[in-house]
Amino acid sequence: MFGLAFAMGSAPGGAGGAGGGMAAFQQIIPLVFMFAIFYFLLIRPQQKKAKEHKALLESMKKGDNVITAGGVHGKVTAVENELVTLEIANNVNIKITKSYIAAIKKD
Repeated sequence: MFGLAFAMGSAPGGAGGAGGGMAAFQQIIPLVFMFAIFYFLLIRPQQKKAKEHKALLESMKKGDNVITAGGVHGKVTAVENELVTLEIANNVNIKITKSYIAAIKKD
């Protein structure tokens, strides 16, 4: 008998039916808290890092020493729209996509 009453979600005989709206509200509260936690721990820091990386790419200029996402160190010899030419050794130049620049080295 107890198992059946528990499965029905309310007291037997229809008692407590007026609190249905409050019960639904109480079920939504944990979802709101979970979304807030995800926003502040995952989404917001990721957006901030993306904004910082975009600013780094816009500030890059000829002569900067950079590190690529693959770990290649080089000196910027030319910056085009989406391409960057790096000198990785004397007279050895490579072209890479601008978004693959991970950091600008501070000498």
